[in-house]
Amino acid sequence: MPISAYRKLSLFAAVLAAPLVNAVASQTYTWKNVKIGGGGGFVPGIVFNPSQKGLAYARTDIGGAYKLNADDTWTPLLYVLSFRYTTWNYWGVAALATDPVTPSRLYLACGGYTNSFDPNNGNILISTDSGSTFTPSKLPFKVGGNMPGRGMVQRLAIDPNSNGILYFGAGAGNGLWKSTNFGQTWAKVTSFPSVGTYAPDPTDSSGYNSELIGIAWVTFDSTSGTSGTATPRIFVGVANLGSTNIFVSNDAGSTWSAVAGQNTTYLPHKGVLSPKEKALYVSYSNGAGPYDGTLGSVFKYNISTSVWTDITPVTGSDLYFGFGGVAVDLQKPGTIMVAALNSWWPDGQIYRSTDSGATWSPFWAWGNYPDINKYYSYSDTLAPWLGIGTVDTTLGDLQIGWMMEALVIDPFDSNHWLYGTGATIQGGHNLLNWDSTHNVSLSSLADGIEETSVQALIKPGANLISAVGDIGGFFHASLTAPPAAEFMNPKWSTTADLDYAGNSPLNIVRIGTGDSTQGLQVALSSDGGQTWNQDYGAAANVSGGKVALSANADTVLWRSSTNGVLRSQYTNAFTAVPSLPSTAAIASDKLNNSIFYGAASSSFYLSTDGGVTFSVKSTLGSSTSPFKVIVNPTVSGDVWVSSDAGLFHSTNFGSSFTAIPGISQAWAIALGAPKSSGSYYAIFAAANIGGVGYFRSDDGGVNWIRIDDVAHGFGSASSNCLTGDFSTYGRVYIGTNGRGIFYGDASGTAPPPSTTVSSTTTSKSSSSTSSTTTTTSKSSSISSSSSSKSTTTSSTTTSSAPTSTGTVPAFGQCGGQGWTGGTVCVAGYTCTFSNTFYSQCIAS
Repeated sequence: MPISAYRKLSLFAAVLAAPLVNAVASQTYTWKNVKIGGGGGFVPGIVFNPSQKGLAYARTDIGGAYKLNADDTWTPLLYVLSFRYTTWNYWGVAALATDPVTPSRLYLACGGYTNSFDPNNGNILISTDSGSTFTPSKLPFKVGGNMPGRGMVQRLAIDPNSNGILYFGAGAGNGLWKSTNFGQTWAKVTSFPSVGTYAPDPTDSSGYNSELIGIAWVTFDSTSGTSGTATPRIFVGVANLGSTNIFVSNDAGSTWSAVAGQNTTYLPHKGVLSPKEKALYVSYSNGAGPYDGTLGSVFKYNISTSVWTDITPVTGSDLYFGFGGVAVDLQKPGTIMVAALNSWWPDGQIYRSTDSGATWSPFWAWGNYPDINKYYSYSDTLAPWLGIGTVDTTLGDLQIGWMMEALVIDPFDSNHWLYGTGATIQGGHNLLNWDSTHNVSLSSLADGIEETSVQALIKPGANLISAVGDIGGFFHASLTAPPAAEFMNPKWSTTADLDYAGNSPLNIVRIGTGDSTQGLQVALSSDGGQTWNQDYGAAANVSGGKVALSANADTVLWRSSTNGVLRSQYTNAFTAVPSLPSTAAIASDKLNNSIFYGAASSSFYLSTDGGVTFSVKSTLGSSTSPFKVIVNPTVSGDVWVSSDAGLFHSTNFGSSFTAIPGISQAWAIALGAPKSSGSYYAIFAAANIGGVGYFRSDDGGVNWIRIDDVAHGFGSASSNCLTGDFSTYGRVYIGTNGRGIFYGDASGTAPPPSTTVSSTTTSKSSSSTSSTTTTTSKSSSISSSSSSKSTTTSSTTTSSAPTSTGTVPAFGQCGGQGWTGGTVCVAGYTCTFSNTFYSQCIAS
């Protein structure tokens, strides 16, 4: 199935970020990627430097850019830059260019979206040290690294004869741009005749599919110039369907004209020069991709004679796809390869020619139906979850791949080739066998590229479990070795959420996002996520959202994306829960099987009948968007809520909440192992505490320590998920929207406690008394560098707060450091020690 863009793009929307301020002390952390090992997402571009052997780069749509290492692994390049949380869109790389004259120079065109999903203009990131460091050059328009057509574009090009000259072809009607000073400044090429007319769906009200694709590619004809002067001949492909779409300049970009005799039927995806042949090879498709494309062609343009030749590898009923990637062998003129952009059945397809396209040989061919002859051996050792680790002749199993827009042959090694798919990079080192034995070695070769969009993380026991966009999710038997398989039975393209049963943590629930091949979107596991079974209580065509599993694992509460809040017990049919808003953040109590929690707008909801009904218990100050509800796994009624108004804590089932001082916004939150016996659990938060970042508190939210730093960034803080580790103090897992999963361990000495109450906080809340906290904080939208003051008022209330002589009700607090309330529980309940800060009335 195609990789879904929806989940990737929706998580980028509406991010708020404040200026980075060192408001709290920091502790050094060691950060590593949880190894998935195979990419996990779309790799639309791979580029070899033509002058320096072994130098190559890959770009991704949401996971940044990577540099190839000598051992076939990859090193991420945009990790540090992404720390500045207003630059999360650097992970969307729309184009990449490596300098043929000075190989240490590298340029990346970065930006998330050209529509409203991303408020930021794009940047050209400039490196003079092969990607070790970058300097941004701001553009006056947006760049869409994750927009439709992101695979057909190779928009950024360096003049091979005068490398201070660069061209960049923009999308969304912004036209062609030029730099004459190594990318430092840019000016529009006003003489260029077309900005592109094609949009995948002009009626799309979101602007995602209705934006113009724009300029598709820029290709210099290096043979037309001499070193030290601007190259005269430049070809530019434009996303025009049914009209002129390839233009040429013969005077170094001063004037432009349509290339005579060109094919105008389809969109030109790639224009690749074969310099020794003086030929331009162009692939075409009737869609912009990366998901569509049902027809296409391949043409060769003889530059010397101005003659176009149709060299499409297949015709008739064998042509049911467009073409994407094109590669030429610079050592063997006339050797060319092209990839089917989207051959969804029975597999992807690649063709190779050694006679300039006169004849072709395929990567696979039909035998006696349904037999398939696949001309390769296969290994997925580095990413075994990709599928069967040998040649698979199963109909419909896309082993070769899909969305194949990136296809390259090493300019120094004709045996070395790579191509990008919707899930990984594949290739090998014996490509010339294709021309003799017609059998090459194919392997997954994306080790080091961690590109997944992580939706949820839990670690209820010894193993981490992840919900992942586009590749389902994993039971992680190891943090340092790739998972053996995706979630199966059922298998969905995207898992939206996970939860576990507090009293029986091997019982887990997961939900999907509406994959058309699996009608029912709820699955249950009783062995900690290793194996799964369909929950047949779920109705078809209901999907997505958030999920909570009751403490004893018998009840599923599901805030679906399509049908509001639903409930099922004992896998019976799900029924509606109208008393809880369809936008609510939800959670289950981890000890009491009858209790569920919800938070929507400024209201906190409680159910004491297993999620059948909910009622409002209290308010969450001025919150408008609660993000996450988490629950103490050893104390009933001890609840935390993060929201756009801060972080809130309740010790009495939500009857009252304390607004934690100094926190103006909080998104993902999690609990982990306490620092010492008797201490409260470590609390982790992606939050704004004098600046957006990641923080840990070891004393119930009184003091906070910053745990990220300038060398480690995780993209958009509001898009990520967290989970703590209940067996390892200080360890936290961060699931990012584009760079996979990170885990961090404290490696330095924690600073001494220093209460982080904002200097503008007028009063401090107490969990046992009614109070109001008013905090004035500065915040700035990522769409602007200007700051605006906003005043956030959060109030907490209590109902019948206990006194020192009162009887404490069931599940109420009856002790703890600083506690001044009652200590005697009602009949049938005993005051039970939980930690230094909290004792609770538990049934005797």
